[in-house]
Amino acid sequence: MDEWTKAPFCVMINRNKCDNYSVDRICEVTEQLQITTERGISMADTSENKPEKQITMGILAHVDAGKTTLSEGILYTCKAIRKLGRVDHQDAFLDTNTLEKNRGITIFSKQAECTLGEFGITLLDTPGHVDFSAEMERTLQVLDYGILVISGADGVQGHTETLWRLLSRYQIPVFLFINKMDQPGTDRETLLAEVKEKLDINCVDFSVNQTGEDWKEQVAVCDEQVMEAYLEGEEISRAQIQKMIRERKLFPCYFGSALKMTGVEEFLDDLKLRIRETSYPETFGAKIYKITRDNQGERLTHMKITGGTLKVKSVLSNGRLGETGESIWQEKVNQIRIYSGEKYTMVSEVKAGTVCAVTGLTATYPGQGLGSEQASDMPVLEPVLSYRIGLPTEVNVHQALLQLRQLEEEEPLLHIVWNETLGEIYAQVMGEVQIEILKSLIKERFGMAVTFDEGNIVYKETILEPVEGVGHFEPLRHYAEVHLLLEPGETGSGLIFAADCSEDVVDRNWQRLILTHLEEREHKGVLIGAPITDMKITLLTGRAHIKHTEGGDFRQATYRAVRQGLRKAKSQLLEPYYEFRLEVPSEQVGRSMTDIQKMLGEFDPPKTEGEMTVLTGSAPVVTMRDYQKEVISYTSGRGRLSCTLKGYYPCHNQEEVVEAVGYDPEADLENPTGSVFCAHGAGFVVNWDQVEDYMHVESGWNAPAGQETKPEKPVTAKKLERRK
Repeated sequence: MDEWTKAPFCVMINRNKCDNYSVDRICEVTEQLQITTERGISMADTSENKPEKQITMGILAHVDAGKTTLSEGILYTCKAIRKLGRVDHQDAFLDTNTLEKNRGITIFSKQAECTLGEFGITLLDTPGHVDFSAEMERTLQVLDYGILVISGADGVQGHTETLWRLLSRYQIPVFLFINKMDQPGTDRETLLAEVKEKLDINCVDFSVNQTGEDWKEQVAVCDEQVMEAYLEGEEISRAQIQKMIRERKLFPCYFGSALKMTGVEEFLDDLKLRIRETSYPETFGAKIYKITRDNQGERLTHMKITGGTLKVKSVLSNGRLGETGESIWQEKVNQIRIYSGEKYTMVSEVKAGTVCAVTGLTATYPGQGLGSEQASDMPVLEPVLSYRIGLPTEVNVHQALLQLRQLEEEEPLLHIVWNETLGEIYAQVMGEVQIEILKSLIKERFGMAVTFDEGNIVYKETILEPVEGVGHFEPLRHYAEVHLLLEPGETGSGLIFAADCSEDVVDRNWQRLILTHLEEREHKGVLIGAPITDMKITLLTGRAHIKHTEGGDFRQATYRAVRQGLRKAKSQLLEPYYEFRLEVPSEQVGRSMTDIQKMLGEFDPPKTEGEMTVLTGSAPVVTMRDYQKEVISYTSGRGRLSCTLKGYYPCHNQEEVVEAVGYDPEADLENPTGSVFCAHGAGFVVNWDQVEDYMHVESGWNAPAGQETKPEKPVTAKKLERRK
C-alpha cells in the first residue's frame, strides 16, 4: 500500500468501477489532482469536467477603473481561487508578470477558467492602458460577451468611448459594471445618464428591482417587437432579454465596488440568467488571437476553437482543403494547454468554444483563421511613433533583429522595421509607457540594455484619384503581367483587395496568387516611402505563359504594378490624429484653448463640470504628443489629458515632411517602379513612365473624364509586334 500514500490527501475511490485501473494509473490521477489543487483551480474546472456550455467573456476598461480587481472578485465568487488578490499588493491572480506587479497595470491579456451556474466561463482580462490597446483589441476577436468596467469616480472617459466603438465594430454583446461606487461623490442616476448619452441610450440599470413596470418598459423599448408584445399585455421572457443582449439592442448596467465585493455576487447571479451558449459548426475552425512563449521558450499559439474539435497530433494548415503552394504550410499540434492564470492543464482534445494554447506551430500570427475560420480585418489601433533602437556595441545587429522579431510576434503594436541601407533597427510603438516596458522585456528576455531615440511620427500615404498600374516581369524563361486598378478609399478603410478579371483571361489559381501577393507585404508609397492605406486595389487583367510562368513571376509583376500605379497617381501624405479629452481648472481654460489652436487642433464647445472645464476634440499627434507634461505644469497637477488614436488624416505640412525625408522612389531598389521585358533572349528594365509602351495586354480601363493621364502615344508596328 506504499503507492497509496503518494497523495497527501484522501481520495474516495469506487472499487466497483476501478477494476481495470492499475495502482500506477490511480496514483497518476491523484498526482494530477494534487497539481490542480495547488494551482488553486477546482477539479470542476479541468477540461475533462467542464460544463457542456462554454462562454468566452472579456473584461475591458480604461486604466485604473478596477478591471483586474473585478476579475479577482468574479473568480473568488465562482470559487475558482481561494483568496482575493489585490493589484496594489502584487498578488492578483491574473497579474502574473513581474512588470505588471511592479507597475500595477495589466500589460498582457490573461486567461482564467471558472464555472458560473451551468456555464463554463473562460475569462480574458485585457490591458486598460492605451499604449497596450492592441493586446486588448486582438482579444475581442474571440469573445462571446464583453464586460465593460467604468469607474464611478471618473465616469465615461475618452478611452472608454474608444473601447465602446471597438466592441461595436466586432459586434460583441456588452454588460456594463460601474465600479468604485463606494467613493465619495458617485451618483448612480448621474452616471447612468452619462452612460446613456455617451455610449448608448439602451443602457438599462439591471441592479434595481426587475419586477417594476418602469424597468420592464425601459427594457421593452429596446426592441420594437418586444415593445409591441409588452403593450399587448405579454410579459418579457428571459429568452427575449437574452436575444436582445446578444443582438446588441440592450446593454445591462450594474453598480458596485469590486474592491469591497459590493454588488459582485448580485452581478454574477443576474449575469448567468442573461447569457446563452454560442452555436458552432461541426467543421473545424479556429481563430488565433495572440502568440506568446512560455518560460522554456516554447512558442504558444493562443486560439479559440470556432468549429468542430481539435486533437493533439492533428495536422493544421493555413490553406483551404486541397490548396497547395509555396506559402501553404502544414504543422502538427504537439500539446493543447488550457491556461488559468500562469498555470495550465494539458488536454488531449478540445471542442468548439474552447480557448486554448497549442505548441508545435511556427508560422501562425494573431488574427489568422484556420480551417473554416476567416482571417480578421486589419486592427483599428496601430502604432503612431517610430524610434530608432540603440544597441550595445558588443551586440550583433542581425542577431538582435532576429530576437526583436520574436517580440514583434507577441506584441501586436510593436512593429520592427529594418533599414538595410543604414543598418539600423526601428520600432514603431503607441507611446512612451510601451517603450519603458519594451526596454524591460528586451533586458529580461535577451539580456540587452537598449535605448530609444526621441522618435518620429509614423506617416502613411494614399491616393486622390483612381489610376491603373501595370507590372511586367519577363527575364529569360520567366513571364507574368498584371494590371491593377488603384482607387482611393474611405478614411480608415485600410487596404481592400478584389478581382474583376475573367478566369478565361487569368486562371483562378493565378488570380488567387496575385491577391495573396497583394496581401502578404506592406506596400510603400512614393512620397516618403510610408505604407499605403485607404485604397481599394482590384485585379483588372493579366497574362501568364503556359510554359515559362512560375509563382514568383506574379509576385514581381504584382509588386511592380502597385508601384507603377503609385508613381502615376496623385499621392496624399497622411498623419495620425489624436482624439483628446482635456480637463483643466476653469480659470485656465483660455490657455488650453489657445494651446490647442496653436497645435492645429479642433475642439467642441467647453463643458463645465464643477470647478473644472472639459475640452474634447482632435489634433495631430506630432503637435500634441508632449502636451501632457505642459498640462501638468501649468495646472499644478490638477489637469488631465487623455488621448486615443482617432485615425489618419491629410498631413498639415506635407511639403515640409516630404522635403525633410528626401525619399527617392527610383533609388529604392527593393521596391522597383519599373518593369522587366525581354528582347533577343535577354531581359531589360523599362522605366515606370514607359511601361505602357511595352505592355502586352490592354485592360480596357479608362481614367474618369477630366482626370490627367499620361499622353497617348501612337501605336507603332514595332509596339504591336512587342505586344504579340
